[in-house]
Amino acid sequence: MENNPLLSKLDGFDSRFEEVSTLITDPDVIADRQRYVKLTKEYRWLRKLLDAANDYRSLLNETEEAKTILAEDDDEEMRSMARDVINASQTKIPEMEENIKFLLIPADPEDAKNAVVEIRGGTGGDEAALFAGDLFRMYQKFAEQKGWKLEVTNYNEGTAGGYKEICFNLTGEDVYGVMKYESGVHRVQRVPATETQGRVHTSAATVAVLPEAEEFDVEINEGAIKWDTFRSGGAGGQNVNKVESGVRLRYMWKNPITGEEDEILIECTETRDQPKNKERALSRLRTYIYSRERQKYLDDIASRRKTLVSTGDRSAKIRTYNFPQGRMTDHRINYTVYNLSNFLDGNIQECIDRLSVAENAEKLKEATL
Repeated sequence: MENNPLLSKLDGFDSRFEEVSTLITDPDVIADRQRYVKLTKEYRWLRKLLDAANDYRSLLNETEEAKTILAEDDDEEMRSMARDVINASQTKIPEMEENIKFLLIPADPEDAKNAVVEIRGGTGGDEAALFAGDLFRMYQKFAEQKGWKLEVTNYNEGTAGGYKEICFNLTGEDVYGVMKYESGVHRVQRVPATETQGRVHTSAATVAVLPEAEEFDVEINEGAIKWDTFRSGGAGGQNVNKVESGVRLRYMWKNPITGEEDEILIECTETRDQPKNKERALSRLRTYIYSRERQKYLDDIASRRKTLVSTGDRSAKIRTYNFPQGRMTDHRINYTVYNLSNFLDGNIQECIDRLSVAENAEKLKEATL
């Protein structure tokens, strides 16, 4: 074990874990919210890494002891037990090594965040809006399976159903790290309800998944925000069209990508409570600005950070949903399932797992672990 190259890479992590464990109990650190959040994330990662490393060391020691027994002990029962340990370790050791290598890959700090998801009907008119509605219901059911909370913040219905666009927040554990693989163009091939001759049409919808910005992620001059209020539309409720609960904010901001002054316009009519709508509009403003600043950061270091399966490029065609053949194909990893209805019912975790494995494999190559 002295010359084990993987164990040598773990040197120093124990002392860092002890240091972080002490820091997160320091009142000064707790008072610094940004630093505290960063350190608690590092603490959880280090705990997971060191637990895996301890299990790996224990298995290596057991295997060495079993080899010694096999070489020196005459008791056949002991030798049989030793052979069982050695045989089992031939499978377990490589699995543990792969797990540790993945844990050693620097995690994306955004993965633990909540997510803001935007779905927009693309080419295809009414059919694209209907498909955008199908995608929303797919994510709605997936969120239920994961135990996440879903809140719709804005939507524009299609004339024949579905949505021209719909935006929603997902709150839960490691939401962005799971949902980030959904960004891109989703293409559908099916016979629209309006098609009289039974011809298959191709339509598309775009999905953008953004990490939700926290207050300390971006700086906003709230005094420069211009607020308007308006009456919310919709069915039901005594205060609909009577009370100005809808809010609209305008904010001038220098776009880091273009370098030009842009006006950001955000509307929120999610609740019938104006202060709550203002709070949610502010949250969307932070997320919008944060996503643009993060995109500039990603563009600056694209060759190092972007990977085949998780570029965040909302213009890239990532999937095809073919109804006549009942199949879904993810083009990034050439993964196909022939149970489309099951997939659209929210059972997308296996596809996401395969995308995550493919991305980690790329990162392993880059890290030369």
